[in-house]
Amino acid sequence: MSRITCCELAEWRASARQFSLLDVRRAAVRAADRAEIPGARWLDPEAVFSWKDSVPRDRPAVLYCAQGHEISQGIAATLEAMGLDARYLIDGFAGWREAGQLIQGLQPAEAVD
Repeated sequence: MSRITCCELAEWRASARQFSLLDVRRAAVRAADRAEIPGARWLDPEAVFSWKDSVPRDRPAVLYCAQGHEISQGIAATLEAMGLDARYLIDGFAGWREAGQLIQGLQPAEAVD
């Protein structure tokens, strides 16, 4: 299964590489964090089978969950099995934040109840 480090993702972002950034944290965890990686699209991990076909196939997909464990790894494996270039972010959102990388607050319309 493919993975990507925080440094590699930061390099992709800095070089304007084309990829899909998918936030697959559980809704309650995302709401508690009140932040995300800029440019990320939140997709409910509980509904993966309803949105999996909407992930663009023409570019890599980078998925992150809270810690980079079961959720993002499992969904990345599912997408990879479908033939997509899918990678999970090692250490997830927590690692990204701890590395001092750019984050942004959730917009009011994006807040999860």
